[in-house]
Amino acid sequence: MKYQFDSDADLLRFLNENLLSTIETAEVLGVSKVRVGHLVKTGKLQPAKDQPKVFLKSVVLDKKKELEELRKKYRPYDE
Repeated sequence: MKYQFDSDADLLRFLNENLLSTIETAEVLGVSKVRVGHLVKTGKLQPAKDQPKVFLKSVVLDKKKELEELRKKYRPYDE
């Protein structure tokens, strides 16, 4: 996917809306920061940038759906 921005302000708006920090990612996924690090280390979650780690919101939301399905499957007692 190719993005083009008319101004720096448009680029900054896009980045603010579509990039998540590790803490924000952990909150969206409902896991700890350590778990986010483990997901990255095992290749199950790809950061957009390594240092500091930032994640594309769309990737995090896809991972959230996957984790919710796994929780339903393996932790039915939580419902």
